[in-house]
Amino acid sequence: MAHAYTPGLLVRERAVIRKRRMLPIRGQVLVRTGDRVRAQQIVARAELPGNVQLVNIAHHLGIEPADVPAKLKVQVGERIQRGQPLAENVGLFGLFRSVVSSPCDGEVEAVSAVTGQLILREPNIPLELTAYLSGEVVDVIEDEGVELAAVGTIVQGILGVGGEKFGRLAVVVKSPTEELRPEDVPADAKGLILVGGQRASLSAYRVAAERGAVGVVVGSFDDADLSQILGYDLGIAITGGEDIPTTLILTEGFGRLAMAERTFALLKKLEGREASINGATQIRAGVIRPEIIVSSDEAVGELRQETITETRVGSLVRIIREPHFGTLARIKALPSEPVVIESGATVRVMVVELPDGREHILPRANVELIEL
Repeated sequence: MAHAYTPGLLVRERAVIRKRRMLPIRGQVLVRTGDRVRAQQIVARAELPGNVQLVNIAHHLGIEPADVPAKLKVQVGERIQRGQPLAENVGLFGLFRSVVSSPCDGEVEAVSAVTGQLILREPNIPLELTAYLSGEVVDVIEDEGVELAAVGTIVQGILGVGGEKFGRLAVVVKSPTEELRPEDVPADAKGLILVGGQRASLSAYRVAAERGAVGVVVGSFDDADLSQILGYDLGIAITGGEDIPTTLILTEGFGRLAMAERTFALLKKLEGREASINGATQIRAGVIRPEIIVSSDEAVGELRQETITETRVGSLVRIIREPHFGTLARIKALPSEPVVIESGATVRVMVVELPDGREHILPRANVELIEL
């Protein structure tokens, strides 16, 4: 049976969700295998080395580099505070005094008699890693991180910007074809993940951010408006590291695409529940999808699930090329013989049924499988 060449988009109400949470450097893991953790619980901690500051003592005191060690008022390894004297030079008969003070808190790391510079290391930067997923610790990677598993709901989108956020789902429109407008945003949206329908306007997103929403989930968004939010045109690199207060997730794509009815209905069913979202997206090798996750208290246990990874009659797909871009359809037939299409290429095709009942023939590479 033929397999889908594009990555499947997960939309599952009940699934086993696994996440590996790793520190960027070695640190301390704070939980053990078998522990139950909450999404915002800190599971590992590390300290990133502070920035280095170079202080040119010789230049500031007007002396030779070789004379610097004798003028120092601190020692290598000593912890110092901002404004504390580092070195002092007293002129003839004590009439002139020059002092070099520390530009920051930190520690004296080294002094060079060749360059006359003193090296300061700013305080370490604490890094705390949250679980992100409420569930069970199934594995501990010593000094590096953990692997978590949970039973819950996962909905993946097409594109997102902004990093990991935690909040309560609030569906603020009545249908998946309705646009999210500024007046739909609650006066107090602090801590909410707002779910819209077809799309959100730039003004609606900005109002949501101003009122404290941690996330906005809609079917589509205008690419020019997204550039306004980011301050630059989005490229093809991985997203998720943007410095924005409100993560934005598009379930369908750019333009005016209604959110899939099944996706909207599922999010509506979960309204009021705590969710974890992440806008990180990568569409090249090692595909990463933006996601909305709602964990349950159900133990992972022996829950088994079969993932549909084959392109077969009856499978649900999303069309990823015009003229039906973003449309969900169901496969009706998979002709075995290649067909010559409008571009002149000879490809294998499929027959799909559109939401309005019409049939449409398109190349198999023009769809992505929806994993149920």
